[in-house]
Amino acid sequence: MTQRRTLLGLAASLPFAGPARADEARIITVGGAVTETVFALGAGSQVVAVDSTSLFPAATRALPQVGYLRALAPEGLVSLDPDLLLLSDEAGPPQSIAVLRAAGAPVTMIPDGAGAAAVRRKITAIARALGQDGGALADAVAADWAALDAPIAALRPVRALFVLSAARGAPLVSGRNTHADALLAAVGAENCVTDFQGYRPLSAESAAQRAPDVIVMMEHALAEAGGVNGVLRATALAVTPAAAARRVVALEGSYLLNFGPRAAHARRDLAALLHPGAGLPTLPGRPWV
Repeated sequence: MTQRRTLLGLAASLPFAGPARADEARIITVGGAVTETVFALGAGSQVVAVDSTSLFPAATRALPQVGYLRALAPEGLVSLDPDLLLLSDEAGPPQSIAVLRAAGAPVTMIPDGAGAAAVRRKITAIARALGQDGGALADAVAADWAALDAPIAALRPVRALFVLSAARGAPLVSGRNTHADALLAAVGAENCVTDFQGYRPLSAESAAQRAPDVIVMMEHALAEAGGVNGVLRATALAVTPAAAARRVVALEGSYLLNFGPRAAHARRDLAALLHPGAGLPTLPGRPWV
């Protein structure tokens, strides 16, 4: 009860003005895919702040940051006087969202997810919040994704291990029901880890049993681990066929895992790294990529 009174008291101190015109609204975006989509829809000039996971496009680097998407502070958001808060449904903590809602904040939660259908849902929801028709953007991304379906389906699957982090201790790897798992399936790879969900540390014995042919990482995680040599020296990964062949591939993290407007191009780029010489179709050069 005390916590509830505290939240309501804070909410009462955070008044919000009425909304501005849609094309003049001050927007805060939280979540990399959310931010990318707002810019892809041509509303980037209205964005006044982003969270720390919003790394693309380059214009976001000059904007104020409101912190990490799962550790938002209501006061910081309100101080920027937004007309619209577009938040990934991964945003939190729940108490912060509750304060914003109790204060009457113009919050729109955008469903996260991985895969082609999830990308369309994000674009559609964000366009609706902006008062736009996102059909053209959603259709273009879907067409690019679909152009890769048959060529990738024809490839021989490669056994892959997605390593989230290998800088300290046992490598943290992706199991089922993660964005990384969905990504591997989309690029003609077989995830070596299917016996658990989410991310867990991997032992050397387990790595040897799973025998990945290739290790997939985000560029910053690879750098933190000391590059390819550092990753392959990790005890758990040194015993794998991927280490023997020195097969470690990496791309920028938000490009790989956001599943926003760049999803089809990220799919093609990773598939090309995993299947050298596959002759995948070249996708159109889109202004939002």
